[in-house]
Amino acid sequence: GESMLLKEIITICDLLDDPAASGQTIVDLFEPLDIPSVEIEHLEGEKGTTDVVRIIIPGTDGKSGGGKSPSLGILGTLGGIGARPAVPGLVSDADGALVAMASALKLAGMSHRGDRCPGDIILATHICPNAPTQPHEPTPFMGSPVSLPQQIQAEVSPDMDAILSVDTTKGNRVINHHGFAIS
Repeated sequence: GESMLLKEIITICDLLDDPAASGQTIVDLFEPLDIPSVEIEHLEGEKGTTDVVRIIIPGTDGKSGGGKSPSLGILGTLGGIGARPAVPGLVSDADGALVAMASALKLAGMSHRGDRCPGDIILATHICPNAPTQPHEPTPFMGSPVSLPQQIQAEVSPDMDAILSVDTTKGNRVINHHGFAIS
């Protein structure tokens, strides 16, 4: 069925548009929804720190409960949700984190009410309100406080049978020719 995520997107956007946003911000939001696996992993890199958040929404026949249904991974891929102090507020790079965490919030709410998918859904992103930038026109490019291999190792689980990676690159015109891209 078709299901709107407008409320969840507004909730996550409001929470993350904060210089003090962290992985704990997300954990606190999910606490009343009885989701058994909401984890934070704090990463340190050469250019700063970030919190990787991983949320598993258990399926009715999911691997986390000993079942056999395949698991879907949904990753919010980004440099950071903010580029403070260079740029105030939430940046467009945050779209990956917003979509992944809004999807997690919607799925958690559905699961809490008894609507569950057959397989587990594993959602992960990282929360960094002060990622580094590099000069670029028309807008600065977002960097990441940690290396891509560090990020991937923390976000990708071997249990993921398929992965949707949500990314934004509004400062550039890019299309992916190796998998598929919706642009």
